[in-house]
Amino acid sequence: MCADRLTSEVPDFDCLVFIGRFQPPHLGHLAIIREALKQARQVIVLVGSAWQARSLRNPWRFEERQDMLRTGFDEEENTRLEIAPLLDALYNNDVWVRDVQRKVRDIASPSHARLPRIGLIGASRGQSSYYLSLFPQWESVSVPVVEGISASGIRERLFRSQESSGDYLSTGAYHDLPPGVVERVSQFCQGEFYLQLLEEQRLLDQYRHAWAQAPYPPVFVTVNAVVVQSGHVLLVRRTAAPGKGLFALPGGFINSHERLLDACLRELRERLRLKVPEPVLKGSLRDQRLFDEPHRSWRGRTLAEAFYFALRPDQQLPQLKPVKGGDHARWVPLAELEPESLFEDHFFIIQNFLGLPADFSGI
Repeated sequence: MCADRLTSEVPDFDCLVFIGRFQPPHLGHLAIIREALKQARQVIVLVGSAWQARSLRNPWRFEERQDMLRTGFDEEENTRLEIAPLLDALYNNDVWVRDVQRKVRDIASPSHARLPRIGLIGASRGQSSYYLSLFPQWESVSVPVVEGISASGIRERLFRSQESSGDYLSTGAYHDLPPGVVERVSQFCQGEFYLQLLEEQRLLDQYRHAWAQAPYPPVFVTVNAVVVQSGHVLLVRRTAAPGKGLFALPGGFINSHERLLDACLRELRERLRLKVPEPVLKGSLRDQRLFDEPHRSWRGRTLAEAFYFALRPDQQLPQLKPVKGGDHARWVPLAELEPESLFEDHFFIIQNFLGLPADFSGI
């Protein structure tokens, strides 16, 4: 419910909605929320990329970002600040819009007959204009951008090396981040997740260096297999960075001489030794789609062609014999799939084919 506020002025809005990823929350974000608190009885902050695995693009979990955000406001302000998680739906805007609408409805639904006046607030440039086109039923409020601050720039300075992150936290962070966020980021940089992300950054730097002399930015093409049988999906557990310990769809790069489907079948045959004859796999092919979200891969612009194989139900799942030194393959029940346990956008690829639930607020 939108909270009442004792004030001599009538707020312009019952609720203002601010959507962002807050990786991490910085002074620009807080400026927008402070303006929202001036204009509305309650502010709803929807934190995107919730329930996703840690990565250089998404270092902090929802609970950590929620805690960071609340450190920037006093007790009265926090009573009027509702912070809720929002799962991405990378390949289906309608699912994402429905999730936003439902969360705002549940938080801002009135206790009386009058419908609440709801607005969408954001920076005067960036994605706020795009969001507005998706929610024409809400009014728009633009706040001037705080120049010189970007979450991506902050992340780059944090993960370049331990030495540079120490310099940034001790000398430059207070120009970008509220004190409470600096404290929590400093604590994060003492833990194991930070060391894992440093390793991923080192690998990414090597990758970029190898392609530095290319005349054009490289675009990579990969294939993935979504193999489903009897309520299980075939996944591999990654044994090395990036994404060490996460589940991933079987797949890899294509060879210059092969077609996309042939590359996918080769990956299943050579790397997993899936005990299903190739004619049976081809006969089980139900769909194929291109996944091209610009930020989907850690290595840069990477297009993934995914193939959906629906094997005939059987009491026995096909045997797997991964090659020595490769990733560990296993059949995972669909009910056990969670976005934060899967590499890159692989949960959303599976979701796109199978229509898995998009709301994980109960987890």
